[in-house]
Parts: sequence; C-alpha cells; structure tokens
Amino acid sequence: MGVPELILDLRRKGYSIMADGGYLDISPADNLPHELVQQLRQGKAEILVELQRETRRQKVIALLEENPAIQRAYYTDTESDPDHVILAIAIRHVATCEMLIDRAKHDPFKLMQLIGQHGQVTH
Repeated sequence: MGVPELILDLRRKGYSIMADGGYLDISPADNLPHELVQQLRQGKAEILVELQRETRRQKVIALLEENPAIQRAYYTDTESDPDHVILAIAIRHVATCEMLIDRAKHDPFKLMQLIGQHGQVTH
C-alpha cells in the first residue's frame, strides 16, 4: 500500500491524520493497531511529505473557491524543503500541480513576471 492509500485508509477508518511540523498528529491514537503503528513509523518521512503536499493543494483550491473570478491560484512554500521552494498551482476545473524551484535560483519577482506574461496560456 502506498502512502496516499495509507492516509486514505486511515481516514476511512475514522482516524484524523495531519502533519505537525516533523510529527504525525493522529487521533484517536490510543486504539491504533500495532501493525498500523509500524507502517506509520516506517513511512513517517514519506507520510509527512504527502501531508504537506495535500496541505498546499488544499490552499490553492481554497484560493480558487474564495475568488470565483480567477482561473489560476498559486502558493509558494518556502518552509517544507531546505533546498527548494515549492510552487503549488491550481487551474480551475483542470488540475493542480507542484514545481520545485532551486532555492538559490528562486526570484519571487521574476516568478511573478513570468506568471503575468504567460499566465493565460494553458497547456
């Protein structure tokens, strides 16, 4: 079972799972089966990455929902990866995606300029 399926399975079973910094916040935690605890421990790093990705996706989708007139929403995550800036993008009724930008090459003003120049082009 992959990480997204594991997270979905936990939620289907009535558990809440969220990333809290470098920790997994699972509730109720007192009745987790031993084998599930082992899976969570072994996959903790991957689970945290997936939960952070999920959070970024929810943020850009929320931006679209809050602003019905816009077609695209962007969120820049500068905290999750020490080497990269993560740009989450949502295009209304089309898709969401993420882009890793080398932190040393990240220029937020250049990024805004590129979005302004090419923001109407959808591939």
